[in-house]
Amino acid sequence: MLEIKNLNVHYGVIHALKEISLTVNDGEIVTLIGANGAGKTTTLRTISGLNKPTSGEILLEGKAITYLSAPQRVELGISQVPEGRRIFPEMTVLENLELGAFLRKDKHNIKQDLENIYQRFPILSDRKRQTAGTLSGGEQQMLAMGRALMSKPRILLLDEPSMGLAPLLVREIFAIIKDINSTGTTILLVEQNASMALSIAHRAYVLETGSIVMSGTGEELVKSNEIQKAYLGGE
Repeated sequence: MLEIKNLNVHYGVIHALKEISLTVNDGEIVTLIGANGAGKTTTLRTISGLNKPTSGEILLEGKAITYLSAPQRVELGISQVPEGRRIFPEMTVLENLELGAFLRKDKHNIKQDLENIYQRFPILSDRKRQTAGTLSGGEQQMLAMGRALMSKPRILLLDEPSMGLAPLLVREIFAIIKDINSTGTTILLVEQNASMALSIAHRAYVLETGSIVMSGTGEELVKSNEIQKAYLGGE
């Protein structure tokens, strides 16, 4: 579904992504793991059109989208849940969710999709008239995911969904991610909790200082001595 070829991204003189290539197949959960500053968020932002590449290609189902705008990519089925949630705090839960469907042409289906979001995240139904900034961290994460799902994405980009959440909520969020994937949405996941990410991923890539240094199935990387030492607390 998604292919990145020899992608380079610069922030001024800083070479943030260095010739990275990766693929995400239809129906997969693929995760990017790596330390802070490795280039994980830059990768997602470049895929979603928020960062411009210096060179390289981004293909969606074989068609180049490298220089399309972010709204055009949303219309093609790419939606991102940003790091830090980035909900609209002064707006209600319902208004945040409705904004997720802003670019959709099939307006007659939005009401049903909203009900589907409420079924997946019942707390959002209970809080739909509440100002989004008053939600807890876990509730805001669910709102950010629900808002992205309202665009009816074919591929969902998730940036650090467990950040700042208690362990019990982390497990709940990852169960939701698996459920979203099981209903047909392809997922590219960036996550510092490497153990949880690899436990649900079909495949994974390891980023270090802007370069992909390792890839394999989630199971293969969990068993890797290098990954154990670097990211999973092994010796």
